[in-house]
Amino acid sequence: MSTLSLAVRDSSTMLRRNLLHVRRYPSMTLNLLLTPIMLLLLFVYVFGNVMSAGIGGGGADRSDYIAYLVPGLLVMTIGSTVIGAAISVSMDMTEGLIARFRTMAVYRGSVLIGHVVGSVLQVLASLVLVGAVAVAIGFRSTDATVLEWLAAIGLLVLFALALTWIAVGMGMASPNPEAASNMATPLILLPLISSAFTPADTMPGWFRPIAEYQPFTPTIETLRGLLLGTGIGNNWWIALAWCVGLTVLGYHWSTSQFNRGLK
Repeated sequence: MSTLSLAVRDSSTMLRRNLLHVRRYPSMTLNLLLTPIMLLLLFVYVFGNVMSAGIGGGGADRSDYIAYLVPGLLVMTIGSTVIGAAISVSMDMTEGLIARFRTMAVYRGSVLIGHVVGSVLQVLASLVLVGAVAVAIGFRSTDATVLEWLAAIGLLVLFALALTWIAVGMGMASPNPEAASNMATPLILLPLISSAFTPADTMPGWFRPIAEYQPFTPTIETLRGLLLGTGIGNNWWIALAWCVGLTVLGYHWSTSQFNRGLK
């Protein structure tokens, strides 16, 4: 059997294992899926009238704020969902499964690939669910072309892949699942201080750089441009640079920790 065939076979086995693992912990899965939906409903129906005052010079209504909010919530959904990957990897580490897989005659990278692909698939399911709820409460993207929709989906997949590799590295570096969950907290906090809920230029001057110079804001602004027709500017290549950089960083961080146990 060739190396490629071995890699595909073992990675598929590990992916199937991780998908079955999701079924064994439905409470964690539901928590990851329902959190962004609750935030969407909270910011639309509780804070919507207040938050919309910062959109369009204060003249926006609730429907305008829904359109503004949804791209940010879609990106935030990725950050909250990939935390499950950090917890899952840490559980495998503390239970000794990673150590056992290291000694077995399986393709070395298949363990991590199974976690990454499984997490990305879970993210896509979360995005579909959040998107369906957003459409149900009034979100529309009538001006986006098919090509722009494909570009938006591609950006979400790339961002999910990047954050998943970071989350896997966090799980490998954590001594237990609780620590992995705490270490992954910035993946939830960073969207809260981005342009997800209100434009960065309405924030105080000392706080604005925090919102602007982080991976979530350019990704959100690019997604808004693709779905709503707003200006994208330089955000698209900054978002792609963040995706590539985080993917490379997370990949090398995860694989170096995995390979360390083989020495």
